[in-house]
Amino acid sequence: MRFSSSFRTAMASPFTVHRLHMRGRSPVVKCLNTIETILRRSVGTEPVVAHTEGAQGDDSGEKDGPKSLSELMADRQEQAEKSVLISCPSRTSEKKFLKFLSKHGDINKHFFYESYGVYAVVEFARRDSVVSLLESAAIPNVNHECMVPFKSRLLSLSNQSSAASPAQQPRLPCRPQTTIAINELIQRLSREDSVDDQMGALTEAYQLTEENSRLRFLVCSLLKDVAAAYFPECTIRPFGSSVNGFGKLGCDLDMFLDLDTISGWNFKPPKSGLSLEYQMKRTNSERHVTQSILSVIGECVDHFGPGCVGVQKILNARCPLVRFAHQPSGFQCDLTANNRVAMKSTELLYLYGELDPRVRRLVFTVRFWARAHGVTSSIPGAWITNFSLTVMILFFLQKRSPPIIPTLDRLRDLAGPADESVIEGTDCTFVSDFSKIQLQSNTDTLEQLLGDFFEFYATFPFSRMSINIRKGREQNKPEVAPLHIQNPFETSLNVSKNVNTSQLDRFVALCQESAWLLQQGEARTQRGSGGNCMDNPWGLATLLLPSKVAGIKGRKKYKKEGASERIKSLLESLKNKNEEPKR
Repeated sequence: MRFSSSFRTAMASPFTVHRLHMRGRSPVVKCLNTIETILRRSVGTEPVVAHTEGAQGDDSGEKDGPKSLSELMADRQEQAEKSVLISCPSRTSEKKFLKFLSKHGDINKHFFYESYGVYAVVEFARRDSVVSLLESAAIPNVNHECMVPFKSRLLSLSNQSSAASPAQQPRLPCRPQTTIAINELIQRLSREDSVDDQMGALTEAYQLTEENSRLRFLVCSLLKDVAAAYFPECTIRPFGSSVNGFGKLGCDLDMFLDLDTISGWNFKPPKSGLSLEYQMKRTNSERHVTQSILSVIGECVDHFGPGCVGVQKILNARCPLVRFAHQPSGFQCDLTANNRVAMKSTELLYLYGELDPRVRRLVFTVRFWARAHGVTSSIPGAWITNFSLTVMILFFLQKRSPPIIPTLDRLRDLAGPADESVIEGTDCTFVSDFSKIQLQSNTDTLEQLLGDFFEFYATFPFSRMSINIRKGREQNKPEVAPLHIQNPFETSLNVSKNVNTSQLDRFVALCQESAWLLQQGEARTQRGSGGNCMDNPWGLATLLLPSKVAGIKGRKKYKKEGASERIKSLLESLKNKNEEPKR
């Protein structure tokens, strides 16, 4: 959120903000018929590209290659603005449901999922179809004095017809919104033919689906409807794992309240004659403005937001936020209002993930491995965070010979005038046009990269050196900390400052163990030829089995003999378990 120029510490008054007029939105879609094919990821983690198979009406000027994150988000937001979220009885006729809704206009896409009941996400072809649908909806028939009359695009479907019993209707086909259990994943990976295939299968099983991504943008759009009571021109955008390409099913939904979309920020008064300015409330500081805005929005969400529960206003944090659970979607949500550097970090990770499909698969694999062994955690503490781990992976890929991805300084050099971005004195500029980025030819397999990643950090001089993806090389530590990872943009900050010595030692020991396991015969067990029976865990699957690395004092060399006996025992145990007859 920008509070600069003559309005740096201004907060819009609820009595004057309704006088603001909506600015025209920038074009977001050149051809509605190609939105889904452009945005849908192919199986695995191939880059998001503008596929033309079966598309109609493509513009001849459509650029090749992946879309920038801003373009992708504009498309997603456009979809969300034309969508509604409807709670449905599980025994509803899908055909009748769609016929009922289509009276208000053509439907582009719909899907069902479960979260405290069955819900449908329905995207119409036109926004006026949503208006028509909402005009036909009724307020629940209960005592009006105990009902908050806030109308949103979160609706409930009821069926007054007695022609068919609900029990006679088939259950609605629900799309999964959660990940599979690790035991099931190990079995699935053990059936693959190579470590590369295993890493692709893991990514495919855990990455955000098309439907889950649409749902995240819809939740942001629904929350924007609440915030618009005070700021009609505001936008709420997801950031972090929800959009950077590295999010897994079930990850939190981080949201950013963007007030830069409000018209009038850069108004230049005439040199002579009359002009008008809004009168606005002024406060002591920009931070106080942010806290005030989030406090008000938090109250609205708590008292008026349908499906929003457990609202916490955490306003004294380094980055003030409002935290709550959105039951209809099942998401744990964090809303911030002054975190624009985090948005640029999101864009940077998205760009790196789109440059080469190996980047995303390696990140998914290492992050899953780290969570399986407690290297990372959803609970704040001394653990390595997903962001820190992702930066470590990017740094490793920059260090390859030849490099797989460019340094941030190189991306800065390729940037044009439209890419310039300075946020509160911090230079966050880097190129967004993929066609300007020329990659070097590197043919390393995913199996090579995974093994070398573990070896790289098993011997990395953490006691002396800092990790820096802006330069792509180690640098002397500027401060005393077990792990030092320079923030890509706010370079004076250490994004891993929370990590303590014991956690770093445990990470190093696990890297030593995993590097060794990938080199052993147990890790390369050939698949058997017997039917559909599960084979012994091998390759990546062995790395996800429980580890004995714990409570290490000092970085001692991991004993291979102990690991060998332990892994043989674990493999034999799992094999016997799967050979037990099913009852």
